[in-house]
Amino acid sequence: MIKIWPADAPGSENLDLEEEIIERSEHPEIIKDRAVIKIKVPGITAYVPEHPNGTGIIIAPGGYYQRIVLDKEGLDLVPLLNRQGVTVFIMKYRMPTDCHINKEIVALQDAQRALRYVRGHAGEWGLDRDKIGIMGFSAGGHLAACLSTMYDLKVYKQIDVLDEISARPDFQILGYPLITLEKPFAPPEVEELLETKGKAGEMLKRFSPNRNATAETPPAFIMHAEDDEVVLAEHSRLYYRALKEMNVHAELHIFKDGGHGYSLRHARGKSVEIWPELLIKWLKSNKIMEGK
Repeated sequence: MIKIWPADAPGSENLDLEEEIIERSEHPEIIKDRAVIKIKVPGITAYVPEHPNGTGIIIAPGGYYQRIVLDKEGLDLVPLLNRQGVTVFIMKYRMPTDCHINKEIVALQDAQRALRYVRGHAGEWGLDRDKIGIMGFSAGGHLAACLSTMYDLKVYKQIDVLDEISARPDFQILGYPLITLEKPFAPPEVEELLETKGKAGEMLKRFSPNRNATAETPPAFIMHAEDDEVVLAEHSRLYYRALKEMNVHAELHIFKDGGHGYSLRHARGKSVEIWPELLIKWLKSNKIMEGK
């Protein structure tokens, strides 16, 4: 893993937190399902294809802002994207449920810094600085959308020259994302998880990307399942409508079935199974990636 901060991440300097990896699979020798918790040192792990095409995608796995689902919404996606020539970076970001200072912004701090780090070192990976995007699932989808709408928000003091680089993703890919923290669609536990419970409505609006879209928000590929009972499909509809109101290119796919957390391994045999093919076509048709 590459550390994205030169020293301790801002707000975590004096924190006594020991990272753990939990294996949740009943048969890890067949398929792994690891979750990372108690993250103090955020970073990225690079997966470079044999023939890089210049496109880079930073993946923010989900985990309900309590953990990072390392395999299902991270490593499982690497072969799919590497085959297309995409360089993949799996991001490990801090959780607002741990005891960091300014808990509600630590994940956004890490996302901004990760984007700046990858763009700042683009030449080392053969990347086009204008083809670096963010991909996120569930809570990671929320983080990706927050980065896409708050990339220029000052959430930490400049540390080095990397922080002079734009943190704006060139595109965003969202899988069953949490979007709004406002009623009636936000899950009741989300306010507490994001440390916004009892705070002013302005805080909820600030972390609801559908409220913060502008004409400069990057283009989006969004997918959701209609039968998702954890994060309702209305979240993706809200964000799509907000983007279209700002004349931002966006493509939305609401599938009949798939539930929540399908990613690749739980999509087989359901209508969501075709999402990888649709994504690749979107990346190519929008000139984000080479191909027809």
